[in-house]
Amino acid sequence: MDTFKKIFNTSLIVPLVSILLGLLIGAIAMLAGGYDPIEAYGALVDRVVGSPYHLGETIRAISPLILTGLAVAFAFRTGLFNIGVEGQFIMGMTGATIVGVSFDLPWFIHGPLAILAGALFGGIWAGIVGYLKAARGVNEVISSIMLNWTALYLSNYIVSTYLLEKGQMKSKAIPDSASMSIDWLVELMDKARMHWGTFVALACVLIFYLLLWRTKQGYELRAVGHNPDAALYAGINVNRTVVKSMFISGVFAGLAGVFEVLGVFGNQTIMAGSPGYGFDGIAVALLGGNTPIGVLLGAILFGGLSYGSGGMNFTGVPSEIIRIVIGSVIFFVAANGIVKYIIKPFRAKRKEAA
Repeated sequence: MDTFKKIFNTSLIVPLVSILLGLLIGAIAMLAGGYDPIEAYGALVDRVVGSPYHLGETIRAISPLILTGLAVAFAFRTGLFNIGVEGQFIMGMTGATIVGVSFDLPWFIHGPLAILAGALFGGIWAGIVGYLKAARGVNEVISSIMLNWTALYLSNYIVSTYLLEKGQMKSKAIPDSASMSIDWLVELMDKARMHWGTFVALACVLIFYLLLWRTKQGYELRAVGHNPDAALYAGINVNRTVVKSMFISGVFAGLAGVFEVLGVFGNQTIMAGSPGYGFDGIAVALLGGNTPIGVLLGAILFGGLSYGSGGMNFTGVPSEIIRIVIGSVIFFVAANGIVKYIIKPFRAKRKEAA
């Protein structure tokens, strides 16, 4: 019981109050606009867990956010700001699509090979950023932003030139041998698009923890993140560690894109703009405090709000106000110092009463 009280007092109370404050601000915005917040929030919850189909689609929306959040968090833990997750996500999609539509292989080779290709595409794309920083001193934020756009247009060129379905603005369909859809779970969840990427994402949460906190490599990565000069003095190859860190981060991002192609859509479209999962991953990592469990919970919150907000549309609440609700929740969770300041008097009274 004491352990539960300690956890409740120090870890859960702040994010819970942050979420409530965010929802409160959203409710005020809805009332100011003449909408019923109770009806709107009821529609949001119903959209998230109201039926097997919606529950399955909510899980589908959460899955890529776990991986892109891990990608951002991993780089941050090693002293890097990987804002290029979006580009690595796109390159992951492209790698999986190339292998998926270009080869005719048995399922036990085709699917894993497509996953591996997508993960490597994402990792190599991020590794370029790491190399530029390590070898040339190029700031990773600048190079990764540029590579986001490069990835978008390179991907569109590859799809439109080599992989295009005749007469359409998308690639040829991924054959069943490379599909990562889970048919029995799709049927169980009333045709929701369930795929193995969800389980891979959960496994990556564990891998993230084990790699960073239970291996020598992880110690070196974190040491460089804490203090590169001290790490160099201790004999760690800082430049090689920077490239390695970005590569691993890019693998996480690439996997997110892989399963959107192999498990959700079954093809890759020619995109007018970025899908946005990589940018959302930054918010998820921020929400989760750059810890693996925190990223998982942040992805659940962000994905649930994003998918559930579709239900609020049916109550007449415009999308702009819905974004205010989501933004308010994220703001208070991220700016938890404000929340701690707000609840400080209540904690003091509680201690005095005790």
